[in-house]
Amino acid sequence: MKCHSNNKGQTTVEAAYLIPILMLLILMLVQPMILLYNRMVMENAAAEGCRLLVTATSIGNYSDEKYEGYIERRLAAIPPVDIFHVHGSGCTWVITLEGNELTSEVSVTIENQVKLLPLIGWGASLLGLTNANNNFEQKVTVTMPTQPNWVVANDPTGWVHAYE
Repeated sequence: MKCHSNNKGQTTVEAAYLIPILMLLILMLVQPMILLYNRMVMENAAAEGCRLLVTATSIGNYSDEKYEGYIERRLAAIPPVDIFHVHGSGCTWVITLEGNELTSEVSVTIENQVKLLPLIGWGASLLGLTNANNNFEQKVTVTMPTQPNWVVANDPTGWVHAYE
């Protein structure tokens, strides 16, 4: 005598449990990737801004607005979508420039706001990681010396006669 068990629909029930779990795992992986991408672009833009600030002089038509525009063009690699950058009615990047060729070091700070994905956003707001607008704030600061160490250690006036 053969017993037949009725297994029809078992895979449908398993899929009904498995698909939401897989979607949640994908969601949990997407948000850190977005934040990491933002950080990489912001650090690169800040480093480029530092390289530009090292050459900032009082001679010529140089202004902080031009340097900020240069940095914002690099930040355009981050799409103006709320999960990457809360754009609002205008650009909401906060860029702080410090130093020029006469200082010992230059610094660029870039601040960004990100609207986190639903489940992660709720958890972050419960932990107090979001601001008053319920956005996550990213901040990157890059600092560079205006002169390399070997230039500072050696007297530049001695370079003139070094190869005579």
